Amino acid sequence: MTILVGRSQTREGIAAFEAGIAEARIRNQDVVVFDLAPVSGSGEPGADPFPAEVDGVALSYRAPDERSRDAAGDLLDAAQELDAALIVIGVRHRSPVGKLLLGSSAQQIILEASAPVLAVKAVYDS
Repeated sequence: MTILVGRSQTREGIAAFEAGIAEARIRNQDVVVFDLAPVSGSGEPGADPFPAEVDGVALSYRAPDERSRDAAGDLLDAAQELDAALIVIGVRHRSPVGKLLLGSSAQQIILEASAPVLAVKAVYDS
């Protein structure tokens, strides 16, 4: 089976990626990285922003459909298509008004996923 990681260029997205790799090592599974936002290179010449392996875990990549406005729905579709054993996402604190006005992709994923969801919070230095 596969672990599906929703990744973005945020602290929460990076925390989800790291947690997904750790879970894959424990479970001896591959990871499919679902890039929720475009990923830029590391800035180092010759560096590959899309490695095929990290810490002995095989990686492959997917992205939302270009025409779609619902990345969370695309991630859920990918999880079902892959028969994912686990979905890993990053979450951040939002005010009640922010949730009301904008909704929550994380909440949609947690409530609608057909696989268990690991929600990871980034650690901020004080």
